[in-house]
Amino acid sequence: MKLSAVFISRIIVSLSWVFHGLVPKLIYIAPLEYEMTSSLGFSENITLLLIKLAGISEIIFGLVFWLFYKNRFVVALSIGGLLFLIVAVAVLTPHLLFEAFNPITTNIPLIGLSLILWSNINATNKSV
Repeated sequence: MKLSAVFISRIIVSLSWVFHGLVPKLIYIAPLEYEMTSSLGFSENITLLLIKLAGISEIIFGLVFWLFYKNRFVVALSIGGLLFLIVAVAVLTPHLLFEAFNPITTNIPLIGLSLILWSNINATNKSV
């Protein structure tokens, strides 16, 4: 079985959205997730609710991405969401940009993989 760049990109981007929704937000609320969300100034209950809603949203988006990875709008949403998350961290908790595993080192590669999928959509549409 040949693993194409498109297939590998699809798997990594989809599973990254699902993982980041499931593990640090629903299964175990990571301290950094709590720190970022609590910096919005809401009560602890609202903060925890926002984290869980974000986790559910990311899981749903990961599944949508898996199914509709050939849709420009879905790929653009992924890229936009990843860029938004970098900016949100930079504004809310900028010190996290200097941690070993930070939004720059995680989101930029995912944006790159999304761009591979975007290029494939463009190439497929031109050949039709």
